[in-house]
Amino acid sequence: MRLLHLLVIGMLIFAASYVYRIKMESTARVERVLQLNAEIREQRNAIATLRAEWAKLDAPLRLQGLAERHLPLKPINANQYDSLKNLPERPPSFTRPGSRDPIGAMIDTIEAAAAPDSTTGSIDKPATDQPAADQPAPAEDSEQGGGDQQ
Repeated sequence: MRLLHLLVIGMLIFAASYVYRIKMESTARVERVLQLNAEIREQRNAIATLRAEWAKLDAPLRLQGLAERHLPLKPINANQYDSLKNLPERPPSFTRPGSRDPIGAMIDTIEAAAAPDSTTGSIDKPATDQPAADQPAPAEDSEQGGGDQQ
């Protein structure tokens, strides 16, 4: 009977220590959550302060005052504009009539080079065992009229 009592007392001590450990871990986690919430609140306050400072620095009246003080700009007068009849003649065209637009041709070349199926030469083209349907099959030497090979 005493052995049973000792066993029960031992189980009670073990259970009490286990519950105490769980309580301490949960208390530590609650403290960590509260600490993180406080840090989040501080960061939000800092963000709000920075936004207020940015709004103050970005105010149009302040920027206008700085521009007037530091930039030597003068207001535009109505007589600074000229009429369209005083514009110079259009420059001569250096392309032949009916030919392709040279800038458009450059853009087409760039777009063709940027196509995903094109290779740049920095990596080898993957070798395939069978010729693809859109690529012609390699011709034999006898069909090409021969060469210097024997």
